[in-house]
Amino acid sequence: IASDGQVVVKFGNILAKHCLDQRCSMELLRAAEHTQSVSSQLGIVARVKAVTGESKASSELLLSNVQNLVRAVQHVLRAAEAACVKGLGQASADSEEEEVAAFCQQWRKNLTQHRAKEALNSDRDELGLRKTRGAKAEPTLMSLVQEQPPRSRNIPKHPSPRKGHTVMDRHL
Repeated sequence: IASDGQVVVKFGNILAKHCLDQRCSMELLRAAEHTQSVSSQLGIVARVKAVTGESKASSELLLSNVQNLVRAVQHVLRAAEAACVKGLGQASADSEEEEVAAFCQQWRKNLTQHRAKEALNSDRDELGLRKTRGAKAEPTLMSLVQEQPPRSRNIPKHPSPRKGHTVMDRHL
């Protein structure tokens, strides 16, 4: 789980580098930095727990750190969505950057299509407010990540993002 956090950090840093909006870029960098910290902390706690064995306190600490990492990853993904909506600059020839850009373009295309369908099939009341019953939620980056099939044949048992894994090699 901690290594997956590192993958999200790399994803956030790549997006921040290409974000056209300075404020979104800074927010994305802050979220990625926080995720980096929480992910590293989780790795340390997991290694200590592996050495010390089972105890209720260590299990609770580990669970707490996992929950913190999930919240941090969600923050990165929300900031990434804002960056994608504001616009991204041209990705370099780096394959990871191209992969991240393609992933974000797919999400933005899904979002645009969703909004177009919503506009055509308007579920508005007499005041023009959107009815909440029966309305589909807008697509999120998290939902797009969850739709991707796992690429288990490319993933070693103990991956390290610093050893050549691309940002999107992992199924979050």
